[in-house]
This record gives sequence, C-alpha cells and structure tokens, in this order.
Amino acid sequence: MATVRSDLLDRIRDLERQVREIAGRSQTRPPLDQIKNGDVRISEGGQLTVAPPDKDFSTFTVGQWPDGSFGMVARRMDGSFALTVEGEAEDRGTVRLWSRDLAERDRILVMDDKHSPRHLGRPWMPLQLHPTADQRTAENAWAYAWVGISPVHNAVAHLAVTSYAEAGGRVRVRMRTKGGEAEVVDEWEVPAGKWTAHTVERPLHRTGFLDDVAIQVEHLSNKRRKTIETRLLSAYTRNTFRATEAPEPPAGREGDTGKPDPTLPVEHDDQGDEADKAERDKTKN
Repeated sequence: MATVRSDLLDRIRDLERQVREIAGRSQTRPPLDQIKNGDVRISEGGQLTVAPPDKDFSTFTVGQWPDGSFGMVARRMDGSFALTVEGEAEDRGTVRLWSRDLAERDRILVMDDKHSPRHLGRPWMPLQLHPTADQRTAENAWAYAWVGISPVHNAVAHLAVTSYAEAGGRVRVRMRTKGGEAEVVDEWEVPAGKWTAHTVERPLHRTGFLDDVAIQVEHLSNKRRKTIETRLLSAYTRNTFRATEAPEPPAGREGDTGKPDPTLPVEHDDQGDEADKAERDKTKN
C-alpha cells in the first residue's frame, strides 16, 4: 500500500476551504456588466458606444474621431442629434445643442462660437439701443440719435438703420469696449430726399464674455435747419461666420487670438440653415 503523506489531507482541506471562499466572493462582487467603484479608462484610441437593438445608429458615442481627435455624440431614440461635442480638429471642440422639432432637426439651438472661444455662438442676443431727443435733428454738427450699453454675448455686432435727410447728411456708428476709447467703426453718406438703409457688422474686438460694449449711432445734416432722422431697424450680436471675423482678444490677453490654429483649414461662410445641415452631416455616428 502506498504511503500517504501525513499533511496531504490537511492540504486537501485547505484547498476546499479556499474554493468555498472564492465561490462565496463571486456571489457578493458585482457581475461583469456592472462597476460599483473605480474608474474606467479607454486609452490609445477607440470609442465607447451605446446602440439600441435593431438600430443602425448609436444613442451615445464618445471617443476618437477618424482624424485622431476626440468628441462626443448623444442622439435621441429616433436617431436625431441631441448634443454634440465636435471631434474634428478644426471645430476645436465646439458644443452644439440640436432642435428636436421634427421639421427642423438640422437646426442648432445653442452652441459656443467656433472661431472665438470667449463668446457664445447661438442664440443670437439683442443689443439695447435707445432713441435720444436728437433722433430727428436739424443741426449740422454730430448729434446722438441712438445710444446704449449692453453686455457682450456673441462675437459680432449687427446693426441696421435707415435715415432720411432733407438736404443730405451723414451717419456714423461709434463703439467703446471695456477700458477702451470710443472709435468710429462705420460712417456713410445719406442722399437728400430719400430713406437710406445701412447695415453695420463688426467683430467686437477686445471684448470678453459679458464685458460691456457702448454703442452710439450719430448723425448730422448737411445744412442747418434741414432735418435728418435716423431709425433703428435691428441691433443684435451673432456668431462668427468665418475665421476672419474672430475678434481681437482683450487687453492683456494678446496670446489668445481667439482664432483657430493657422495650420488648420479655414472655413468659409457657414451661416444659416445650410450651415446647420453641413455641420450635422460631418458629425460622426
């Protein structure tokens, strides 16, 4: 009969105890499809995707874009975009909130500015301007027609006015940003005897988000005692349509140009609904 080592039974009993402990712990730990504590890290590329069954799209995707940058897409159950953080390098991580209106799924409701990192892109915000007693004047010296001070939300100011001068006249717009001097940003002639409309679009240079900008619409008549009247049609701020509209940075922030990397492609006019559609088309699934 073979000799059995005296400690063999003890070893077998230890192994049985360890198996029971492992089996017990497996019942108390979370299953492999749950994480109760700790971080999850996906490195060196790749994506985390959540896809509904029997659908050809994902409701949530975060990770690496085909060009090597990173972004995030959240979709609604019908496949339309809800929220995107653009991954393409030229978008610089632009955040966009999309409409859920069935007729306007391509419309962007809220976004930061693609070319000016300090500013809101959408919605466009009003500028407050108020008429003065000289909105209609017969003086041949500069007089204030409309004045106002507004916080800056978007990067570009848009003003539309129309003027009527009996003997002709001139109109100009001056702006003053925080800590600066008032400067003429546009000036034009008003022919005699007819209403003349004019639009001013100007990047709000040297402004940060919620800085104040003062705007003055001034006019004069070419002949004293001949009236000129200027009416405000619209006044608001909007997002940049192209990289060249990015405002200059505020004083003390010369290193922040507010413009995309010059080595990246420069976008051209991307205003309106066609731009929204193009933005959606290039967002990855």
